[in-house]
Amino acid sequence: MKILDILNGPWAIEPARLLEMHAIYASHLQGDQIDLAAVEARIGRPLANEQKSYEIVDGVAILPIEGIIAKKMNMLSAISGGMSSQMTAGSLRAALADPAVHSIILSIDSPGGTVDGTQALADTVRAARDVKPIVTLADGTMASAAYWIGSAASAAYIADGTTSVGSIGVVTSHRDISAAEAARGVKTTEISAGKYKRIASQYGPLTKEGQQSIQDQLDYTYSLFVSAVATNLGVSEETVLADMADGRVFIGQQAIDAGLVVGTITLDQLVAKLNADRKDPISPRAGMARKSTASTNQGTTMLTVEKVAAEHPDIAAAFRAEGASAELARIQSVESQSIPGHEALINTLKFDGKSTAGDAAQAVLSAEKTARSKHAAAMSAEAPTPLAQAPASAVPPAEADAGKALTRAQVDAKAKAYMAEHPGTTYIAAVTIIEKGV
Repeated sequence: MKILDILNGPWAIEPARLLEMHAIYASHLQGDQIDLAAVEARIGRPLANEQKSYEIVDGVAILPIEGIIAKKMNMLSAISGGMSSQMTAGSLRAALADPAVHSIILSIDSPGGTVDGTQALADTVRAARDVKPIVTLADGTMASAAYWIGSAASAAYIADGTTSVGSIGVVTSHRDISAAEAARGVKTTEISAGKYKRIASQYGPLTKEGQQSIQDQLDYTYSLFVSAVATNLGVSEETVLADMADGRVFIGQQAIDAGLVVGTITLDQLVAKLNADRKDPISPRAGMARKSTASTNQGTTMLTVEKVAAEHPDIAAAFRAEGASAELARIQSVESQSIPGHEALINTLKFDGKSTAGDAAQAVLSAEKTARSKHAAAMSAEAPTPLAQAPASAVPPAEADAGKALTRAQVDAKAKAYMAEHPGTTYIAAVTIIEKGV
């Protein structure tokens, strides 16, 4: 495969690094020969971009995935640094078969790379989880294709709060080299069979149909990327699309909050943790250790808090810090559900060590409904008993007064007399009845 074919293919990489790759090729296309010896002389040291295999520390294989990822090593890798996904898969298989290795760390510092080869390596990593514990530690950058691979491990961590994670997406570009050829007095005419064979040729401007063809390929590759991340993390594709896969790069705690990684830990702490998890029959994280069913003559060693603190103070300190941070976040989330009148309830829930924000919201809602029901009942009990109202009846006028209009004084007197005879009738109602009867 030619370098141009690689560059024009889909990349799961930070866009800025893809531009660097194109700049290298553009220089090469203009006739500039890339002299690796001259590059080494200019920087004063060998490029030394040969891919490294794993090293073993306390039974843990540390497998580096650094620089730009490509299926095979090539000139771009020699200049920019990088690794072959094929060679990395070979190193991973060797570590799985190595009896001196009980766990594996993928040590990643990469902006991503070509899509070609990435899915195969990620699938190899995921299958390795069933053979030996395998975790990812990102130190610097774990973007795009690098995250595709890193997320396939049992768990992924970052080394510090400045590590960049994410850039889930796919990018490519189309380069029209016809003007460059024309400047050299060259014109290439392509002859092909099949509608889509050269629909996006680099020897002419990109057509609308050619652009759509490229977009269709990218959209399909992007769907594979999203599906793989969802499977690796054990979440839905909708969650990945909503919270992770819009191409953003998350830094430090942002990556933890988004669910891309599970926490922060140093390499030495992670090595110690893998060794501790191997001894502990009950691991706090799925996939990191498995309960042994083998019986021994030595009996079972119980792992206590005191034993961990005495033998692994760094791990104990890390667990305490992680636990304190989680508890603080829980307390703050419960406190955010408070409304006036329920402060005592919120204080109880904050410090019970188990209630979540959802639990607090339900408890406050229930308490508020109960309080309002009691208030309504009290208001009803204190209300005065309404007086019975007699039905209005017409009062026939006295025969002596028939056809005569009553004076205001007469109306007043008759209304008061009517009220006396009909308790509960208001003065206005009595006046109305008298006037109707006149």
